[in-house]
Amino acid sequence: MRALSRPVHRGQSEGCLGTGVGCHYEPMLVAFSITPLGVGESVGDLVAEAVRVVRASGLPNRTDAMFTTIEGEWDECFAVVKQAVEAVAKGAPRVSVSLKADVRPGVSGALTAKVEHIERALTE
Repeated sequence: MRALSRPVHRGQSEGCLGTGVGCHYEPMLVAFSITPLGVGESVGDLVAEAVRVVRASGLPNRTDAMFTTIEGEWDECFAVVKQAVEAVAKGAPRVSVSLKADVRPGVSGALTAKVEHIERALTE
């Protein structure tokens, strides 16, 4: 598992959101889907460009038929999403983005741990 590049802070400090959920440096999961619009029915090649950006980022990630999920710090995750959108936008006049984020202070490795927990429960 990749270590966070900055220390995890609690409460209000430089870079924190100020919302009570932690700060920009907390580990999080971001599941997102990028859809190129206005390019016809076949969008696989452009979606592959977004996935290429994600994989090159070095963040833990998983891609399935509906979403790509990444794990990292707030700024890292949203920088990757932005770069993936920009990669798709090079070949599409319009891009749709759907996002879901799980910010859980003090927890890292959730990308695999959540799935492993379910798999264990299914074997019991």
